[in-house]
Amino acid sequence: MIAWVLVGCVIFVMGRSLVDFIYAGKMQLYMRRSGFSLEFFYMLLLIYGIVIIGFGLIYFVLSMQNMVLVENGELRQGGVLDSIGHAVYFSGVTMLTIGYGDITPVGIGRFIALIQALIGYILPTAFVLRLVQHQDQSRDQ
Repeated sequence: MIAWVLVGCVIFVMGRSLVDFIYAGKMQLYMRRSGFSLEFFYMLLLIYGIVIIGFGLIYFVLSMQNMVLVENGELRQGGVLDSIGHAVYFSGVTMLTIGYGDITPVGIGRFIALIQALIGYILPTAFVLRLVQHQDQSRDQ
């Protein structure tokens, strides 16, 4: 029960971060007249980090409940830090759409990895869209 509450909290924090980034109510403060700012780029990296670590925690929590990630076709037994490392590694590889294939999800992990890969495709698009919208607003003023 506690694991599902933790998963819900992680999903809430990641969702809130993504919504704030996409709608960027406060982000316009960081945008300069050139249409790009280093602060906006750092914000994108921070969002990527939050999502990678958040999904890594989801994989870790679910792996404590049942088998979610397997390495080379076998369930790998290891310590807590080793499991967290594998979960965050898999999350990063999935988010950045590298997909080495050394760790594969099973069961509900496949669906979660699919959602994470979709977010990995959407984030750069949202970043470019925010830049274009800001440039259009700057031209109108």
